[in-house]
Amino acid sequence: MGKGILTVEEEVKEIMGQLKNHMSLNRSMGLESPRLSPQARAYLDGGPSQPISLEDLREDIGDCRRCKLYQDRTTLVFGEGSSKARLVFVGEGPGREEDQVGRPFVGEAGRLLTKIIEAMGLSRESVYICNVVKCRPPKNRDPEGDEIESCLPFLKRQLNLIQPDVICALGRVAAQALLGKEFRITRERGKWQSFMDIPMMPTFHPAYLLRNPSAKREVWEDIQEIMRHLGMEVKRDG
Repeated sequence: MGKGILTVEEEVKEIMGQLKNHMSLNRSMGLESPRLSPQARAYLDGGPSQPISLEDLREDIGDCRRCKLYQDRTTLVFGEGSSKARLVFVGEGPGREEDQVGRPFVGEAGRLLTKIIEAMGLSRESVYICNVVKCRPPKNRDPEGDEIESCLPFLKRQLNLIQPDVICALGRVAAQALLGKEFRITRERGKWQSFMDIPMMPTFHPAYLLRNPSAKREVWEDIQEIMRHLGMEVKRDG
């Protein structure tokens, strides 16, 4: 016996289900799937109830208590910048100053990141800045596996909504959270990677540069690669 006449909602769900299966088959065959709009991606990731703006996503996170980091935080640090940014910077987690004001990268390392962004000819408002985990780990320790696992879906949803052209992973912890524990920042920084089918450039964290100023040239080389990928003018050093 047939299904009968489908409602519009049922028909849309059936079509999106078929598309999701088709995209999964493409991935299994090593074929590239089309980039989707945030609305279409929301359907594929769980239906139209998924947030369709960064503001919706922040509201969905709420007063998050999904992992133990909430116990010591002052403020949840969601992220900031343009919802249409072509470039997203991803760090590991908020520090003390970020925890106090609820904004990412506002401490000494953040001020250095701002200088790097401005040296590119951009502004903080034109890019997007966020972290793998949204709450400060106690005493600025590395976030633990279960904490990353709880928070990573929100980062993925941020990236789905923004649809950037490039991700810049800042430091070992952020890069390993996105690429796996086998990633080695000292060996593989500066080499193009991919996360969620988005080109990703891993480089040293600004905090590392404060301790090791000689590494600034390597980071700037990585940043210049990002600029070339974005079609920006890169002036020769010197």
